[in-house]
Amino acid sequence: MEKLGMKVITGVNCVTIKKSKTVTFVLSKPDVFKSSHSETYVIIGEIKFEDLNTELQTQAEQFKAPGPSRVNSMGEPSVAAVQDDEEVDETGVDKKDVELVMMQASVSRSGAVEALKAADGDIVSAIMELTNYVLEGGVVS
Repeated sequence: MEKLGMKVITGVNCVTIKKSKTVTFVLSKPDVFKSSHSETYVIIGEIKFEDLNTELQTQAEQFKAPGPSRVNSMGEPSVAAVQDDEEVDETGVDKKDVELVMMQASVSRSGAVEALKAADGDIVSAIMELTNYVLEGGVVS
């Protein structure tokens, strides 16, 4: 590279090339050369691909809320405490609502049905009860 008139740039620890909002290429400890006649650089090193979506998703899983408690905020057994193997009568509740509550609150089908019945079919109230959020003055605490 020096025969081509390029000078060695020292002290470069990392080079990051951003391809899009979520995709970057990283070169750790690269060899960097600069043309003496223009702002042209040659970077030589091992490229590592970083997908920020995957990285952010991994970080988000670390901070994921714990599963629903078996005791609600009043110290009483939560609706989620219903046994998984119990048969629950699903009359009066929509199957889509049950599935949504199951997914959002991470509970069994029987727990979701019981919560929906206790909340008179109100999905939000059922999910909040199962995840032990308490509304006080309109603010989730």
